[in-house]
Amino acid sequence: MTYQDHTTKMNHLIKSKNGTWDGIHAESVARMRLQNRFHTGLDIARYTAAIMRKDMAAYDADPANYTQSLGCWHGFIAQQALISIKKHFGSTERRYVYLSGWMIAALRSEFGPLPDQSMHEKTSVPALIEEIYTFLRQADARELGGLFREIDAARKAGDSAKEKAALAQVENFQTHVVPIIADIDAGFGNAEATYLLAKKMIEAGACALQIENQVSDEKQCGHQDGKVTVPHEDFIAKVRACRYAFLELGVEDGIIVTRTDSLGAGLTKQIAVSHQPGDLGDQYNSFLDCEEINAENCTNGDVILNRDGKLLRPKRLASNLYQFRAGSGEDRCVLDSITSLQNGADLLWIETEKPHVEQIAGMMDRIRAVVPNAKLVYNNSPSFNWTLNFRQQVYDAWAKEGKDVSAYNRAALMSVDYDGTALADAADERIRTFQADSSKRAGIFHHLITLPTYHTAALSTDNLSKEYFGTQGMLGYVLNVQRQEIRGGIACVKHQNMSGSDIGDDHKEYFAGDAALKAGGAHNTMNQF
Repeated sequence: MTYQDHTTKMNHLIKSKNGTWDGIHAESVARMRLQNRFHTGLDIARYTAAIMRKDMAAYDADPANYTQSLGCWHGFIAQQALISIKKHFGSTERRYVYLSGWMIAALRSEFGPLPDQSMHEKTSVPALIEEIYTFLRQADARELGGLFREIDAARKAGDSAKEKAALAQVENFQTHVVPIIADIDAGFGNAEATYLLAKKMIEAGACALQIENQVSDEKQCGHQDGKVTVPHEDFIAKVRACRYAFLELGVEDGIIVTRTDSLGAGLTKQIAVSHQPGDLGDQYNSFLDCEEINAENCTNGDVILNRDGKLLRPKRLASNLYQFRAGSGEDRCVLDSITSLQNGADLLWIETEKPHVEQIAGMMDRIRAVVPNAKLVYNNSPSFNWTLNFRQQVYDAWAKEGKDVSAYNRAALMSVDYDGTALADAADERIRTFQADSSKRAGIFHHLITLPTYHTAALSTDNLSKEYFGTQGMLGYVLNVQRQEIRGGIACVKHQNMSGSDIGDDHKEYFAGDAALKAGGAHNTMNQF
């Protein structure tokens, strides 16, 4: 509904109350309605799911249409990211928010900082989704409020051209509300627990849930050791639980991202149930590291598999976990991915140990031979040493091509001594184009950085602390923070405005008219900016 439509409708309603509502201003109601477009989290989930589906179709048509997100651990961080995106690029198209379980564990748990092992409160996940969307909706209200003030100023000045231009901006306003891909870890329990948490996350606004095939009570960060996977049937039950949650809540095009940690996970807690040779359970078990035995050398407590008439004993650790054969990770990733897509997943996530286009593409080629439109969500992880990885990739490529690499020590390529060299420049160019290159070659639809704002918060705080508490004193803040904010047009330099002060003043005027006591008068120091 347009601005004018809202105003007209409210005028009719107010007039129908025979003067008892004459203190209500129709245009003010129209403004409040436009500033509060999304009334519930489910409204957001349905709206953003449609965006993701449209973006997935656009990527299928042209892999240059890949999407991106940054992981955010607070609503304010997500808000500032989207305000910045709109400022610099004029649109939020194909830009999302990622909600990382790692950052919730490290920053948002009532237990204090925790490792990424599903020990944080499961309720903190939907709580952060709701918080992010509260801040994104407030960004809408703030920006629209500024446009409404421009309309009023233009009217007061009798400038119909400016008024028309501001009205056009209102009618064509693009919301800061974008899709969130939300980390549900390994489901925080059994399939019922997964379903219950999925519902809470969707009700908070999540249109995309990312779930991994690790054991819930043994879950580890994808870049840590000791990961333990579950048989496919167990994981499929949790995928179905997420789909049921979406369908129950009326988000029929909700997105499920299935993550496999099999590349780095060498252990399983269970031997899969198999009913006949070659079924899914048998395929899972075929990767187990086994030794052939006979009836004479069986020992007490042995678990024994019968395969092709042979008796096999899976290698079992003291922890009661079973290990997979070394080098079977890629084959297991491919099987995991195909199985997920054939059982309701929409997007894949393969957790790798390094950012290497051809490694990812090698697996995706095999997956796409079975499911041609398979698409990846990929973690451009801060756990990778991007500089060293790509310098070594260039070194290896040059050595293979016969180029002279004698000036470089492959093991020491991280050194600042190599900055500015031809090899370092070539590596940086590969890093710069990694997202476009891998989207074209390796089927990556969505690129995210899981923990970027964790690192930027630490880095900026370190820089400020070093300067402010050192010889620079207040100049350390002014030179490196405030002056940069002013000259860079950072919205929150007017922190009173960002916190909602002007929105509150507008409401005071709606409610009390000329009697309103407003904060944004001539003596507000925010006017210095």
